[in-house]
Amino acid sequence: MPWHAIHQRTLELETPMNETFATPEDYARCERIHRQFGTTYYFATRTFPKAVQNKVHAVYGFVRVPDEWVDNPGPLTRAEVERHLDDWRRQLLLGLEGRRPDDGVMRAFVDTVRDCGIPVEEPLVFLDAMRQDLDQVRYETYEDLQQYMRGSASAVGAMMDSVMADEPNAARTHCAHLLGEAMQMTNFLRDIGEDGLRGRIYLPKEDLDRFAVSEGQVREGRFDPAFRRLMEFEIARTRELYAQADEGIPQLPRRTQRAILLARVLYSRILDRLEEQGCNPFLRRARTSRAEKLGVAMRVLLAPGSFLNDGKDTSSTRGDIMGGKHVRCRRA
Repeated sequence: MPWHAIHQRTLELETPMNETFATPEDYARCERIHRQFGTTYYFATRTFPKAVQNKVHAVYGFVRVPDEWVDNPGPLTRAEVERHLDDWRRQLLLGLEGRRPDDGVMRAFVDTVRDCGIPVEEPLVFLDAMRQDLDQVRYETYEDLQQYMRGSASAVGAMMDSVMADEPNAARTHCAHLLGEAMQMTNFLRDIGEDGLRGRIYLPKEDLDRFAVSEGQVREGRFDPAFRRLMEFEIARTRELYAQADEGIPQLPRRTQRAILLARVLYSRILDRLEEQGCNPFLRRARTSRAEKLGVAMRVLLAPGSFLNDGKDTSSTRGDIMGGKHVRCRRA
């Protein structure tokens, strides 16, 4: 049984709302973490109002700290990583009961949860996924992978939705889940080589089998026409997730639409960069340049309405702006 289910009684407790824990330095630390590790997200976040920026930095800091323990433990042993994860959860739950967290990032996050009404099951489901990453390194089906991404990605989308919007909305939150899943899939496709070195393969085994790609190819970075066809399939699936998620952006308050749209556009552009290098994720790390970020930001900030019309596509340039060109991989 997931830990968050065991602690259901804790989640139902009324938490004091009249005390804040975080200091300006706590939020500044969250921003430093965001700037260091989330360059694309951080670039988009700077277009939010300042009060929203701090909350976004807090959410990013909360998820990035345990993610680094799991993905880049350095000298930490497996047992030490588990203790860190346990303590991170403990600080969260006690913070929501009114006890000041030890860590500044957690103090900022607990204040954000209480300020924005973030459903507490979302960070707990995220931490379940971090724990899962310690043990599960293969996924048989896409449905299995989606169950993992419900914690690792969709939960982050849901937390961001609570920060962005004034009122809950189930349809919009569903779109936030889809956007989180799309961004996570983009990460998986970009980082196939890095994850393989860690012994992890996020591409579902059913997809590898369908395109006759072996796990050995993934681990060893051997790219061939079969691997290209696999990547074309996964990129098309990820683009469809972005397209479905787009319906939620016009439902956000106008003050936050542009930043979310900018993050979505820039992240989907990573798929374009993968296609431009022949869909070979081992060739180089696919990324957007600073010049591209600035160019896209200008277009999004000056004319978001050209492709944000209550979820309807009315712009002939929308596909180009949003990285949805659906081209086949070029031979690199």
